[in-house]
Amino acid sequence: MSSTYKFKAETHKVLNILTHSLYTNREIFLRELLSNASDALDKLRFKQNKGESILAPELPLEIKISTDKESNILTVQDTGIGMTKQEMQDNLGIIAKSGSEKFLKDIGDTSCDSGKQKIDPYAEEEIVEKQEGAGADASQIIGRFGIGFYSVFMVADKVEVYSVPAIESMKEESEAKAHVWTSHGSDTFTITPLEEVAGLVRGTMIKIYLKDDAKEFIEEYRLENIIRRHSNFLPFSILLNDKVINTISALWREPKFNIKKEQYDEFYKFLTYDTENPFDVIHLSVDAPVQFNALLFIPEKSEDYFLEQKDQWGLDLYVRRVLIEKNRQELLPNYFAFVKGVVDTEDLPLNISRETLQENIVLKKISQTIVRQLMSHFEKMAAQDKEKYNTFWNKHGKYFKFAFNDFVYRDRVAKLMRFVSSGSEELLSLEEYVSRMKAGQKDIWYVSASSKEAAKLNPHMERFTRKGLEVLYLLEPVEEIALESLQKFNEYTFKNIETADARALDDFADVEKAESDLPKLSDLEKTEFEQMLERMKEVLGDKVKDVKSTDRLSGSPACMASQDGVSSTMEKLMRSFQKDDSIPQKVLEINPDHALIRSLLTIYKDDSRSGLFEEMVWGIFDNTVLLDGYMNDPFLMAQRSLKLMEKAGQWYADLRNK
Repeated sequence: MSSTYKFKAETHKVLNILTHSLYTNREIFLRELLSNASDALDKLRFKQNKGESILAPELPLEIKISTDKESNILTVQDTGIGMTKQEMQDNLGIIAKSGSEKFLKDIGDTSCDSGKQKIDPYAEEEIVEKQEGAGADASQIIGRFGIGFYSVFMVADKVEVYSVPAIESMKEESEAKAHVWTSHGSDTFTITPLEEVAGLVRGTMIKIYLKDDAKEFIEEYRLENIIRRHSNFLPFSILLNDKVINTISALWREPKFNIKKEQYDEFYKFLTYDTENPFDVIHLSVDAPVQFNALLFIPEKSEDYFLEQKDQWGLDLYVRRVLIEKNRQELLPNYFAFVKGVVDTEDLPLNISRETLQENIVLKKISQTIVRQLMSHFEKMAAQDKEKYNTFWNKHGKYFKFAFNDFVYRDRVAKLMRFVSSGSEELLSLEEYVSRMKAGQKDIWYVSASSKEAAKLNPHMERFTRKGLEVLYLLEPVEEIALESLQKFNEYTFKNIETADARALDDFADVEKAESDLPKLSDLEKTEFEQMLERMKEVLGDKVKDVKSTDRLSGSPACMASQDGVSSTMEKLMRSFQKDDSIPQKVLEINPDHALIRSLLTIYKDDSRSGLFEEMVWGIFDNTVLLDGYMNDPFLMAQRSLKLMEKAGQWYADLRNK
């Protein structure tokens, strides 16, 4: 005989909140039901391990999902511990009453109790790794809040829950073998005793009468997608119309010494849809300061996580094998955006929905622990396998460089940064650079450029090459920002060669002879040269701050110099932020011992007001600005260059014809 009961809460209002406000994605209902089924199977397994006698012990521990398109009924069935009439009334009749929570209390398991000690998000606790092979216990049970089941009413007009208790002692002596709980999600529910349930020997079977606007959830492809997305790593087989869906195990929970490389490779490809094997794997099992398992992968190839895929990085967050959120970016700083993987924690409290994280303080602690472990991993790799680390840096260093902004780790990051330089074709560390510095050298010199070839052609490099001083080539703007932010490495100051003082290198002897074999200017020619510089300043007008003589050059006729200590790369970066594409005013430095400048001096002495002299001055300016990284008006520059080539060609032809 059926018994009708009222929910012991204003269920109609609560369900309305659940189905319209708390859950933002209707497919979550299946995740919740599968988690409950997994809990029921876990409870039964725990009882079995304690030696208790169960009904139909030969039945496999599994979850079955079946569909009836004609009747629009979806069925979720497990062979777990089942429920008595009283448990149905208590667990399904009281909102937020959790059978799993009561089960844990009954067996005295406090490992996941809500009374855990408070976590300090800023403390640097020692990281304690889990003991390999430690056995699983009842803490693996997922459900704690008794809310997830009711999400089914987002898609159901009516729900029937059939249950057969697995242990005879669970029910009263006069109680029927089975019961069915029925509700339309309103104010009441009924419980009806049954002698048997067709197709159910042990456990629970939920029949979901889908709403008209929820018919998508009767489609096999839709259900399979939901299972793979949210519940793929539950520890029991999930069958959809007799086909096993979750064939990949939760590898992160397995002992590391039992896992082969091929298994890691297979899991990585499943997780990321990448066709290549991962470059490296980091498998973490941590007990303190928070408890979690993580399986992290370094991909073989680099992606653009700052632009095209700016929302597609982060780790997948699981709680006891159930997916909570994909690409949870709070678990990694942006400089580790290239790291793929999963994190599964026992310690993360959830709100009444598994969609809403209740205490981000735990996530912060997990993130801090992961970052520390990654830093240690890369430090170990750099120390033990230089070639592998350099390969890693070439693939993902463009992201790792941004770690300079993390003040907690910046000193460790500085040692892990790698650069190309004027003294080596291979990557080198700052420690290696310092070990090769000349006696008396106090600065670490660098130059910013778009490529190694551009760095070598930078006119400011000539003096450093002549002195045999090694210069770091910074090929991305972030590298210069990083070094300026770091300011020093050990006691050595980072300095850009463009801002080097004219006398800064006088203490170092030349190791290469200057290229010019021209005779020194006479006193008269020096005076004329200074006058020519004034005339050049007049021709260029407000395009330059000044025109001066320099001895920093040997193979170049001229260069641009900034007097405010800002390099050309940083200046371009700041101007781009301000959307200013004009050419900045700088000092044009002229090399008096270059053949081109001597020819210009001859033209000046012949006629300082000639059009040829002005064209030559503009030509020198154009090329110098181009080497400085600016080309605002390429058409005008090309026109001037072609005009000079036309005149040069005509002079040569005239000479040949004489």
